[in-house]
Amino acid sequence: MKNPDHPLLKPVSVLQGVGEETAVQLGDMGIYTVSDLINYLPYRYDDFRLKDLSEAAHEERVTVEGSVHSEPALQFYGRKKSRLTFRLLTGPHSVKVTFFNQPYLKKKVNLHDKLTVTGKWDRQRQLITAQTYKLGEGSQEELFAPVYPLKGSVTNKTLRKFIKQALDLYSDSLAETLPQTLMMKYKLLNRKEALEAMHFPVSPESMKQARRRFVFEEFFYFQLKMQGLRKVEREQSKGVHFQYDADKLRDFTEKLPFPLTNAQKRVLKEIFADLSTPFRMNRLLQGDVGSGKTVVAAIALYAVITAGYQGALMVPTEILAEQHAESLAALFDGTGVTVALLTSSVKGKKRRLLLEQLKQGEIDLLVGTHALIQDEVDFKKLGLVITDEQHRFGVQQRRVLREKGESPDVLFMTATPIPRTLAITVFGEMDVSIIDEMPAGRKPIETYWVKENMMNRILSFIEKELEQGRQAYVICPLIEESDKLDVQNAIDVHAQLSQYYAGRYQAGLMHGRLHSDEKEAIMKQFAENETHILISTTVVEVGVNVPNASVMLIYDAERFGLSQLHQLRGRVGRGSDQSYCILMADPKNEVGKERMKIMTETNDGFVLSEKDLELRGPGDFFGRKQSGMPEFRVADMVHDYRALETARDDAHQLIESEIFWHSSDYEPLRSYLQAEGVISGGKLD
Repeated sequence: MKNPDHPLLKPVSVLQGVGEETAVQLGDMGIYTVSDLINYLPYRYDDFRLKDLSEAAHEERVTVEGSVHSEPALQFYGRKKSRLTFRLLTGPHSVKVTFFNQPYLKKKVNLHDKLTVTGKWDRQRQLITAQTYKLGEGSQEELFAPVYPLKGSVTNKTLRKFIKQALDLYSDSLAETLPQTLMMKYKLLNRKEALEAMHFPVSPESMKQARRRFVFEEFFYFQLKMQGLRKVEREQSKGVHFQYDADKLRDFTEKLPFPLTNAQKRVLKEIFADLSTPFRMNRLLQGDVGSGKTVVAAIALYAVITAGYQGALMVPTEILAEQHAESLAALFDGTGVTVALLTSSVKGKKRRLLLEQLKQGEIDLLVGTHALIQDEVDFKKLGLVITDEQHRFGVQQRRVLREKGESPDVLFMTATPIPRTLAITVFGEMDVSIIDEMPAGRKPIETYWVKENMMNRILSFIEKELEQGRQAYVICPLIEESDKLDVQNAIDVHAQLSQYYAGRYQAGLMHGRLHSDEKEAIMKQFAENETHILISTTVVEVGVNVPNASVMLIYDAERFGLSQLHQLRGRVGRGSDQSYCILMADPKNEVGKERMKIMTETNDGFVLSEKDLELRGPGDFFGRKQSGMPEFRVADMVHDYRALETARDDAHQLIESEIFWHSSDYEPLRSYLQAEGVISGGKLD
């Protein structure tokens, strides 16, 4: 709709009743044109169908019909606060009805009146806290009332009056926005019917069908953009077609000290398929803690090295870089592969020599921290870049490393299991591989939920583990005492445990306010068993590998999400000894109790991530508002995940088809991609 004279692009002020002040308020809601108004969809519906209280759930919103069974009593309390109460006889139930701060109802509601009330049902106290009422039998005018996000003095009633007027005058100008093939495939309502049913539903079924159409439309347009970006990224960035040595690779894999799992083999097949194309790999590798991502990375790096290229592995911390360099050097022993480590600690002559060797191609694999992306670091022939715990690096940092070579392939790794729906949405322009199987013989971590009154037993249990030469983590949500939060803090806990274990075991303290050098030193002491207990905030969530640590105690565990608890639990269970995770928590609500229960029932990070998404919602899944998270007005990524996957598949097939780029039927969709900056001139460059 580029034509400014198009009826739907008229200002909303053309509608009767929309004056200057109302137009400004509608503008604050993002409604400027008739099109904006018609497409301003409700976010929920109030259901006014009559409910049998015998079947109503506690705290459910209900609508009941009955007769006033006691004289309404009005009480005033506080400043301008009031409470009107009476009993309502509805079927076999006599329930108490309360209206807050509506004193004028005293004159309107009388004994024996027939009344329909809507409100929240308290099953235990047989009480309805009512919001609305209607006098007279059969007084329900509308069974489903849309509820809109509002601003200023604009009410639902006023907004719907304007929408009704706009639909009556201009709905014939509404153009279809979905391809006919998909409309027919899924038997979707056309856009005009769907909008009318969203704003003025005549039945639950009509509302359901309208919502179904818009859920698919939102997901389809989002996925069209993602798949368009994926195609552009893949085909416009020339990659390397690696001619790797299959015999050497087979020999290397067969000599590994353990067999690969089926999941590792499947993921490697996907990675090798990418390496064999002339397009650049842009893949996300997900795998739970201990699932064997590092071995997969090593095999991929070896393939690239046998093809005459160099590899780079970037990790978030120095100690992790050291551990990776050590384990990779051991894996590549006898293959002739040269592994080097570059961190900020590598200085002077040693650093200059390393950088010169890298530039000359004498180093095959460089492992390091963000030091890898500094200007002075030059590779001779970089073919594959792997970033571990990719969410710890910014997009800009990842891009700079990628530009160290001529379009190297890129593999991002994460031990944070991301629910399928979020992976499709947030990382939609990337290919996703999943290692969803643990190596044979790995002992599952035993997880227990305890209360604070068991502290002495817990400390005794930890001491027994320490006596066996093992180590323990103790995690606290805060660094120091807070007036606002009654939760354990790391500084106090460190003081308490240092005193408790004095003369027997050393306790270390780590938190986010320490300088990175101090953190590295503390982690190193723990890794080398110089300290036996590490008291920390969540900064250890991703980091060091200490196979000797067998106990993880988490204070106030209800304050963490499932995914974060699982990441913390993954710090133990890395050796051959049985490991334990103890969740000390006293959750005050059902969600908190459910979290603790789920943690004790499964060690599967992917199961937990899906549950976490259900309990917390997509916006909070990463612990903060994810900048890449799209806002959907109708669709819900958690509950509508099947529609999301369907829309992704349809968008992918369409983008990859020749007909999409040449048929006039798809001109509106190509225009959308052009407007979003995915393509230019209606075609791929």
